[in-house]
Amino acid sequence: MENLIIQIRNALIDKSDEQTKKSGKRFFKDNVKLYGVKSENVKKLSKEFFIKIKDKSKAEIFNICEKLWQSGIIEESIIACIWSHKLVKQYSKGDFVVFERWIDQYVNNWATCDTLCNHTIGDFLQLYPEYIENLKIWAKSDNRWMRRASAVSLIIPAKKGLFIEHIFEIADILLVDKEDLVQKGYGWMLKSSCNKYEKDVFNYVMNRKDRMPRTALRYAIEKMPKEMRRQAMEK
Repeated sequence: MENLIIQIRNALIDKSDEQTKKSGKRFFKDNVKLYGVKSENVKKLSKEFFIKIKDKSKAEIFNICEKLWQSGIIEESIIACIWSHKLVKQYSKGDFVVFERWIDQYVNNWATCDTLCNHTIGDFLQLYPEYIENLKIWAKSDNRWMRRASAVSLIIPAKKGLFIEHIFEIADILLVDKEDLVQKGYGWMLKSSCNKYEKDVFNYVMNRKDRMPRTALRYAIEKMPKEMRRQAMEK
């Protein structure tokens, strides 16, 4: 395993460049660690190296993912996210504690939060929807990434029209959150729900717009018709 990690890191270094590193850092408010590898190259490398481990057990692959997460470097974490999602057909209920730990211990930026939550956790929740109740606990966490994760884990299900009652409940918990990345996260969740429940989301926003941060509100109504957006933005 250690040899594989070294190979991955060397490959990422070979694909890195200073300009990509500088431009990448501009996307984050927080100080982040990255090599400076274009996203398409990260995805390509993840595919190439997965071929070497695809016959290993889920536990072994998750263990390698854990080592990648531990580096704190965005590109390595993204590879871990991609690999964990490749095992979706093998997910079991016990995997939830693994994914939860990755968020709590390792996620420190929106890119890794969203990549893990949109795909790995989003698909897990569609297989085991009873774990949505745990997201409501995340929404009350002191860890802002756990709070953002409680919303962005439901983005893909929301687009499919799933879990609307839970989505409104989580949005209520996060309603007046002070962190803009959490506000954007639950606003994005509400916006995704507009695919199937536009009128319901509009009513939700109208009933709470006096308390709802403008950042979250703007995200939630972004794809609504112009007249709906106008009414929602009126003070």
